[in-house]
Amino acid sequence: MAEAHPASMAAQTGVTELHHEMAAFGVLTPPMFVALSMLVVVGIILYAKVPKMIAGMLDAKIAQIKTQLDEAAKLRAEAEAELAQAKARNAASEGDAAAIVAHAEAEAKAMLAKAEADSADLVARRQKMAEDKIAAAERTAIAEVRALAADAATRAAAAILAEKHGADADKALVDRTIAGLGRLN
Repeated sequence: MAEAHPASMAAQTGVTELHHEMAAFGVLTPPMFVALSMLVVVGIILYAKVPKMIAGMLDAKIAQIKTQLDEAAKLRAEAEAELAQAKARNAASEGDAAAIVAHAEAEAKAMLAKAEADSADLVARRQKMAEDKIAAAERTAIAEVRALAADAATRAAAAILAEKHGADADKALVDRTIAGLGRLN
């Protein structure tokens, strides 16, 4: 039969079932034995100074944690200092880069201005050279025209003289010239 609760058994059978607990020395029941055992264990723990050992271990652990926290704070301060240095280097390098770009732009502008000035100077020199060549060509052409004109005039004069002057006319001209030579002095 299944186990039933004593109160339900009493209702069914009309009899209440009583249990007898064991007792040592007449007074030591199992719950009291457990309580006495616990008191003995607590006494042994106190006698062996276990709370003091636990407190010591906890104090040592606290000191170790404090040391680790101090070390972590020191590492954090070093990391923040390194970060500040890195930011300063970054800012300095950005400034250097900006200065380099500005310097390069200034050099490019100066080179462009020099190139423009040089090209203007070159154009002026080439223009002067072209003008000089034109002037030289004009002088050469004028000299050639004069030489041709003088040659043509000489040939024309020789032809005219050959037609108009003969030996008789030349003799009279020479005599007049010789007579005029004596008077000049």
